[in-house]
Amino acid sequence: MSLLHEVSRVHLDLMDGRVRLSRAGAVVAGTSPSLPWIVVDAAEREVAPVSSYLRDRLLGDVSPLTCRSYAFDLLRWFRVLWTVDVGWEQATEAEAAAMVGWLRSARNPQRQRRRAGGYPPGSVNPKTGKRVPASGYAPATIAHSLSVVHGFYAFHLHFGRGPVLNPVPENRARRSALAHRSPIEAPGRHRRGRLRPKVPVRQPRAIPDAQWDELFAAMRCTRDRALLACYVSSGARASELLGVGLSDIDWQKGQLWVISKGTRERQPVPVSPEALAYLAAYLDEAGLPEDGGSVWRTRRGEVRPLTYWAARRIIQRTVEQLGMNWTLHDARHTAATKLARDPAMTLAEVQTILRHAHVTTTALYTVVGLEDLVDKLAEHYSRPPQVAAWSHQYDPEDVAVVFGAR
Repeated sequence: MSLLHEVSRVHLDLMDGRVRLSRAGAVVAGTSPSLPWIVVDAAEREVAPVSSYLRDRLLGDVSPLTCRSYAFDLLRWFRVLWTVDVGWEQATEAEAAAMVGWLRSARNPQRQRRRAGGYPPGSVNPKTGKRVPASGYAPATIAHSLSVVHGFYAFHLHFGRGPVLNPVPENRARRSALAHRSPIEAPGRHRRGRLRPKVPVRQPRAIPDAQWDELFAAMRCTRDRALLACYVSSGARASELLGVGLSDIDWQKGQLWVISKGTRERQPVPVSPEALAYLAAYLDEAGLPEDGGSVWRTRRGEVRPLTYWAARRIIQRTVEQLGMNWTLHDARHTAATKLARDPAMTLAEVQTILRHAHVTTTALYTVVGLEDLVDKLAEHYSRPPQVAAWSHQYDPEDVAVVFGAR
C-alpha cells in the first residue's frame, strides 16, 4: 500500500496547503546553561521530549545557536503533530510527508517583509545578477528539518522511547557513499532519500569592484566603513568579527583575533592596512570600549555592543537605496573570491585564511561565473572571424580536395 493511501484527509489538506498549520507553542529562552532554549506548547508548558534531546545535543558540544535552530525545527514538527492530532510517540512517515508537503506549499513568513517597488520573490536582480529569495521555504530548509526530526527520533529510539520506526526514512545509499571516504576525494554520487528535496549547490557570489565602490561610498559613518572594510579584507564571518575586543587587535601584524564559528577557538585573521586605518579613525571618533567590551558599538541611545541583526540591517538599508540585494555574508564571499583568484596565492593558503575544514569548500571560489566574463565575451564578439591558414608544407590542391575549395 502506498503512502498516500495511509494518510488521512487532514494530512492531505495540510500537505496541499489547504489547512493552516497550528501556531501553538513557541521557542523561549531557557534559564540554565545546559538548556539555553526551550520549546513550549500552547499552555506554555515545556515539551519534555524536545528538552531532553536538545540537552543531549549540547552535551555533544553543539553551539547554543545550533540548539536554537534545532528548537525551531522541532517546534514546527510538533505543530504538524498538533494539527493532525497525533502524539509524538505515534508519529509515522505519513506525518513526515505532511510536513514536507506543507513546507513545499506554504509561504515563509520571513520572506514576506519586502519594501514596495522591490523585485518579486524568485526573480533576479538585474543590477547584481543575484536571485531574490523565493516566497516559500528553501529546499535546504526542508532537508534540515528532516535531518533534525530524524535525529530527534533516533535519540529517543536509543532509549526505547517513541515509535519503533523512525518517521523520517533513512538514506542508506548516502551513508554507504560517505562511509570511509577520504576528505580529499570527491563525494560519491548517491540517490536522494525518500521525501528529501533536491538541494542545489549554490555558487558563491562576489560583489563586483564597481558595485563595491558604490556600496562603500554609501556607508553613512566611519564605523560602518570600518566594519565593511574589515569584513571584505579579512573574510571573517559576521558573528566572528562582531565579537572583536580592543585586545584582539594586533596593529603591528595587521590581524584580528576572532572566536571561530566552527572550532570556537581563538584564531587570527588578516586585515588590510586600509581597514586598520578606518578602524583607528572609528576608535578615535567613538572612543575606546570598556575593558572586555566589543569594539563595534551602537551609535544612538545607550551604548551597547553591535548585534548581528543590527549589522545586517546596516547593509540592508544601504543596498535597498542602491537597488542591490547584496547581504552581509557576501562580503566574505567577495574576500574569498579575490584571494582564490589571485595567481600569487595557492589554494591551501586561501584555505588557511578562510579557515575551511576541507579544501573542496575553498575550491568553490575558483569557479568563474558568466558575469565575470562580460568583458572577455565582448572582446570575443568584436573580433573579426579568423580565416583558416594552412601550412606552406601542404599542397593547396590537396587541401582543396580534402576540405573543399574556398
